[in-house]
Amino acid sequence: MLSKFYIEDHVKMALEEDIGFGDITTENLAGDNDFLSGELNTRSEGVLCGCEVFKTVFKVLSDDIKIKFYFKDGDKIKKGDKIADISGPAKYLLMGERVSLNYIQRMSGIATETRKYQDAIEPYAAKIVDTRKTTPNFRAFEKYSVKIGGGALHRFNLSDCAMIKDNHIRLAGSITNAVTKLKESISHAHKIEVECDTLEQVKEAVDVKADIIMLDNMSTEEMAEAIRIIDGRAETECSGNVTKENIARLTSLGVDYISSGALTHSAPILDISLKNLHVV
Repeated sequence: MLSKFYIEDHVKMALEEDIGFGDITTENLAGDNDFLSGELNTRSEGVLCGCEVFKTVFKVLSDDIKIKFYFKDGDKIKKGDKIADISGPAKYLLMGERVSLNYIQRMSGIATETRKYQDAIEPYAAKIVDTRKTTPNFRAFEKYSVKIGGGALHRFNLSDCAMIKDNHIRLAGSITNAVTKLKESISHAHKIEVECDTLEQVKEAVDVKADIIMLDNMSTEEMAEAIRIIDGRAETECSGNVTKENIARLTSLGVDYISSGALTHSAPILDISLKNLHVV
């Protein structure tokens, strides 16, 4: 999902934003012959994600920075673990510290949160999936993190899948009109998903042969009835008010996917830091 050139281009923009016209603190304190060595440690338990992005930050700044990772993306880490050793020119180590940590903390936090949701539905066949509720221009990194955490991916952007929501239904006049018009226009390779709030909408979406039916903010009883109505004629997705506490109950009804924006927009960062930096 994350090609090297994509990571590098994104990292360069992040460094430009953070460094501006220069790191006036570090560049006035660190000489060309000053070197530092330290460790990347975690102060909390979770799923590591973003190792390659972390390394790219320093690679862009200097080829002389050396990093040795002891874990890889997807590995579980616990409080106190040494994730990596790092050493190199003091100027560039300090200049890239915050940006590199921003990436790996955020990505590991999302991977960790996703793993918690997926673990909660482990006995069932359903998959937890993300949404488009992501940070602007950071979506690829957040979706990669969801995947590393064990989740599945919803559409990446608006061109991936035709998703008919309530406002689209109002625009078209009905679910039937919307689906029919889309089938006449879009590629056969694209699926059509319909967001349904009521059982009447579910019946209409089934009749017009939608590929995926989203059961949005329905009660447990309504969802159970909706799944009975659909009867395998479309893939099913549950969305709205999904929490780690109720996700197993929702999944037990037999839905194929459960989508939650909380995986990306509400995941806390994982507490990872550069520690024990010392002059060498």
